[in-house]
Amino acid sequence: MARVCQVTGKKPQTGNSVSHSNIKTKRRFLPNLQTKRFFFAEEDRWVTLKVSTEALRTINKNGLSTVIKEMRLNGSKI
Repeated sequence: MARVCQVTGKKPQTGNSVSHSNIKTKRRFLPNLQTKRFFFAEEDRWVTLKVSTEALRTINKNGLSTVIKEMRLNGSKI
């Protein structure tokens, strides 16, 4: 799977590594992704998602059912 958060859509960004002598070389900033299993009580099953730590906070705040409902509206198959 790609390094993309399934909830927020965060992807790797590009930028520069800057040395002490100010030489710039290309590098990638990867999102902090975690593979996490959630129990989806409304459908009585476990759901495995690849989420960023920001998405974990969103799920804790808004609830899993709200987040999955929004993902399905956006076209994700869960």
